Amino acid sequence: MKQAWITATLLACTISACSADKAGDKIDRMHSNKMESFSSATLNWQDEAILPPGAQSALLVGDPTKAGVFIVRLKFPPNYPIPAHTHPFTEVITVLSGKLGNGMGETFDTSNGEVLNAGDSFVLPAGHSHYVWTTDEETIVELIATGPWDISYINPADDPRNSKP
Repeated sequence: MKQAWITATLLACTISACSADKAGDKIDRMHSNKMESFSSATLNWQDEAILPPGAQSALLVGDPTKAGVFIVRLKFPPNYPIPAHTHPFTEVITVLSGKLGNGMGETFDTSNGEVLNAGDSFVLPAGHSHYVWTTDEETIVELIATGPWDISYINPADDPRNSKP
């Protein structure tokens, strides 16, 4: 009887500790107040200030400046490089049109990476040094990430925000 009581007490404490851990987790879930369809032809493209000039973004869901999940489309011109950088949170990128080169490391080198085609995806862990580039065609990708979104260029001179007056 005493053995059963000890086992039951240990089990209850374990369940309680696990529940406390789970209750303490805060999950920032994606949410929307309305059903919405997105047509490529009617997206509201804006210049993307944290990327080199030429990139544009169109927000679909969420707010990249706040904590929580967001989805955005990014449009890059042909032969467009984004120098080596990191992000504070994990990202998933899917190529929707065109081709996107993806390389790992702190030095931009298109010979040391892979080129992804429309339909291909990749995931980048938080803090993972990488760089991307486009080939000879416009490229559109869909980015799913957790905000607040930011980018830290390995070489601060590559950051377009540092060159603004």
